[in-house]
Amino acid sequence: MPNRLTIALSKGRILKETLPLFAAAGIEPTEDIYTSRKLVFETNQPDVRLLVIRATDVPTYVAYGAADMGVAGKDVLMEHGGAGLYEPLDLQISKCRLMTCAPVGAKAAGHRLRVASKFVNLTKQYYSQQGQQVDIIKLYGAMELAPILGLADQIVDIVDTGNTLRANGLEPLQEIAQISSRLVVGEAAMKLKHARISPIVELLSAAVAAKQEA
Repeated sequence: MPNRLTIALSKGRILKETLPLFAAAGIEPTEDIYTSRKLVFETNQPDVRLLVIRATDVPTYVAYGAADMGVAGKDVLMEHGGAGLYEPLDLQISKCRLMTCAPVGAKAAGHRLRVASKFVNLTKQYYSQQGQQVDIIKLYGAMELAPILGLADQIVDIVDTGNTLRANGLEPLQEIAQISSRLVVGEAAMKLKHARISPIVELLSAAVAAKQEA
């Protein structure tokens, strides 16, 4: 189907909050995404299919045209840089904060600061804006371990409730950005499939507004 629309959704917590919004916009998978091992799902709309992939891959799939639209956290989009993407809608879900964190009561390091994060570009940009030169250590998970084991002085990570930080003797310091999940559309798709994409964006916008009012 040449005009088929492919929408890339992020796995995990974002997915659970995304699917009800798409259902409200009239798009639902024809089988249970949570129990299936598939990565591609047909929907009740014959010309729309869903991909379920890692959040960090969503901007790449959409920017290169493998998917027409997608849903990803603002943290992922900022780290990616946003080239080749439109961001027409804040879905107001999966809200959290991107923050610098350190051990509780930690004194200023007597050496060049070492910062662990999976957000290398964002971390470099933030500390540069603060006039600080830092060594960035890229990790993919369990950031809280880095200061505990002396690998890093600080971390840059997503903070939701802060419970994991506190459980590991860390505290949030500075907020870098407020994060929520966004709808993104590829530049090529916006031009070539605008007539199909535009109504979906409008329906999702209405679903977000209705949820906010509820």
